[in-house]
Amino acid sequence: MTRRLSVAERLAAAERDLLLTDIAAQSSWDQFLVEQAVLAFGRRGPFSCNDIRTVLPEMGHGYLGAAINALRSGGIIEHTGQSVPSTSPATHGHRLAVWQLSARGLAVAAERTARAQGRAA
Repeated sequence: MTRRLSVAERLAAAERDLLLTDIAAQSSWDQFLVEQAVLAFGRRGPFSCNDIRTVLPEMGHGYLGAAINALRSGGIIEHTGQSVPSTSPATHGHRLAVWQLSARGLAVAAERTARAQGRAA
């Protein structure tokens, strides 16, 4: 027998679904920008969303976190086991994961660099 959701739980689920719809509606350009920033910072070593936010334009609420989770799920980045406090005033200093490129992410970064250098030549 399934438990019935309270009014508060139903409202929270509806709000979550609206947020997910907004995130999914972001442009492919936003996705490209996040990927490029992650690959650029990842080539230099571990990074957090604090680093990424410094080079990105303002994005929809929750978009950067969702994009980072998608890159993690896709095997492009992996958690280092470390965390740092957020520098965004809106987050009140909550902890952010520190990430690094996985072997697959390093391969993608190397391929994109080689491709870009080939075009520049």
